[in-house]
Amino acid sequence: MTLINLTLDELERDALTELVNIGVSRAAASLRKMVGKQVLLSVPTVEVVTQQAAAALIGQRESDDLVAIQQEFGGAFSGKALLIFPEDNSFELVRAIIGDEVDAAEVASLKDEALAETGNVILNGCLGTIANMLNQSLQMSLPKVVYGDGKVLFDVGLEPDADGLVLFLYINFAVRDRNIRGYIAMIMDLPSLNMLKELLDDFINRVTADSNWAVGA
Repeated sequence: MTLINLTLDELERDALTELVNIGVSRAAASLRKMVGKQVLLSVPTVEVVTQQAAAALIGQRESDDLVAIQQEFGGAFSGKALLIFPEDNSFELVRAIIGDEVDAAEVASLKDEALAETGNVILNGCLGTIANMLNQSLQMSLPKVVYGDGKVLFDVGLEPDADGLVLFLYINFAVRDRNIRGYIAMIMDLPSLNMLKELLDDFINRVTADSNWAVGA
């Protein structure tokens, strides 16, 4: 396969950006209910990059240690979804969820459980929305909490073929009045990327037939 066969054209990119935006916005609404604060979102970016490039991208933005909630998903297309935080931020997120009155020792003991639940709500909400709009369903694994830098989170160098092209959907969010910021990424292999392209083309054909909606409008 050549690179040109694996890239998204402008219309496909616009459609995928719109789906990610809708999915993350709905997931953010769930997070807002959990923390009781407004959740601010950036405009999603969609890139086809290597796992190494994805690790470098998150490394450019965050120099501190990271924590990620990972969930594998499968169906018509498959991959791994990650909800990523700077590790220091994760304590603030847990406090926002379980309450400021909880002492530091209890926050530490509940940290992984609270992070896993947060990731489960957000990642399921985001991917579920995207799949539904593509007339598909996805199965999600149980959330797993992982600590490390970008190379660890994106499995760089673990296998000889681990640096192949991946689909990197990147969006960051912040919680108002809290020192919390995070990122959502989804990694997909080449066959899944090709399948997603086909599903996006079907989606574009459906929505452009509706004069009330146009991709990228």
